[in-house]
Amino acid sequence: MKILILNGPNLNLLGTREPEIYGSVSMENYLEKLKLEFTTESFLYFQSNIEGEIINRLQEDDFDALIINPGAFTHYSYAISDCLKNINKRKIEVHISNIYKREEFRQKSVTAAVSNGIISGFGLDGYRLAVLGLLN
Repeated sequence: MKILILNGPNLNLLGTREPEIYGSVSMENYLEKLKLEFTTESFLYFQSNIEGEIINRLQEDDFDALIINPGAFTHYSYAISDCLKNINKRKIEVHISNIYKREEFRQKSVTAAVSNGIISGFGLDGYRLAVLGLLN
């Protein structure tokens, strides 16, 4: 299975951004761990701070399943939500922190309704849990 992991704005700063919330491991290092654990799967990775670039990447349609952390776009990007609605593949939304324990504006996801499931609050391990969910 070819799995696209797509991260939204500011997630390029994982490892240094608010480590008390997001941890101290970079996404690149975590991806290597995933590749070692799931050797029969193929991982594609994309991160952008730009909404249109995220939509363009999703529309490339070169993957079998999607793990997406839209970052702040989770809470207001109807454009990304509309794009996800038109992807007829399994999609898991991941959030590193528990968005329901954070500021009120972070507790609403406009992309959740077009995902098959949501994982929130397990740190970077949420990506691993999402892979397991896609494989089952």
